[in-house]
Amino acid sequence: MAHILVTGASGFVGAAVVAALAARGDRVTAFDMGLSPALRKIAEQYDSVRPVLGEITECPAVMALFKEDAPDCVFHAAAIVGVIASVRAPMRTFEVNIGGSINLLEAMRLFGTRRMVHMSSEETYGAFQSEVIDEEHPQNPLHPYGVSKLSVEHLGRGYKEQYGLEVIHLRAIWVYGPDLPRERVPNSFINAAMAGRPFHQPFGADFVCDHTYVDDMVDLALLAIDKEEHPCDAYNVGTGTGVSLREIAEIATELVPGAQLSVGNEPYRHGDADFNVACVHKGALDISRAREVLGYDPKFDIRKGPMAFLP
Repeated sequence: MAHILVTGASGFVGAAVVAALAARGDRVTAFDMGLSPALRKIAEQYDSVRPVLGEITECPAVMALFKEDAPDCVFHAAAIVGVIASVRAPMRTFEVNIGGSINLLEAMRLFGTRRMVHMSSEETYGAFQSEVIDEEHPQNPLHPYGVSKLSVEHLGRGYKEQYGLEVIHLRAIWVYGPDLPRERVPNSFINAAMAGRPFHQPFGADFVCDHTYVDDMVDLALLAIDKEEHPCDAYNVGTGTGVSLREIAEIATELVPGAQLSVGNEPYRHGDADFNVACVHKGALDISRAREVLGYDPKFDIRKGPMAFLP
């Protein structure tokens, strides 16, 4: 039984990883600023899950956590997440995403934890230069979120060189599933369809992106945690296939007969009419490395994923 520290444990991905680790018998320290209903339920179900409230930007709290009970591995999902949130609060984004990560790396260095698996993002690539990209694609992020995630990737390499730590980065693309805390496709289509209300996505009909169902994200997280030796430090997380918003709306309409869904033709933007940011060109992530090195085998394409959380 391993001891895993999960940061951002009340978040969408963090809580799902906590549940999966506990279900297989690992001991989990679930660290976050608050206790979400999902994490509370998991902690009530598994005695092996210990929620700890704290802020990764508070170095003494992080150090105390490691001094009391140093984990075997850190799954690091605590962050200001998304382009819009980062554009609204760039300083806070850097404080949490970069400063908090440094606190964790310093605690790992001082208390003997050797491995971190870090939730990175496809935003580190910036605009995709082809329809399908692998991990060697240039990383030219434009927004604070992607810049912060790329900074953590570079910091991890520095800590490996200087102190021998192993920091593995999972470049995830548009993770979705039940109870996603943000209004974003495909959830926005499925939620409207299930509620029986018309929904119009005002822009992005031809915008193509890969989409990762949360269970596949969790599977790869556990594979990365468990891998005895990593020959590389970054893996794409997706399905390997891009799909347009128009196609997603059509699929949702097929899955929920009578759904009234539509998509406008303007270029896709992050946000809404009141506050939005232009989205860079995207596409699909080549997941060959994760398949070959880790045995990653995503189970949910853009049709099976939404089907999994229909009633």
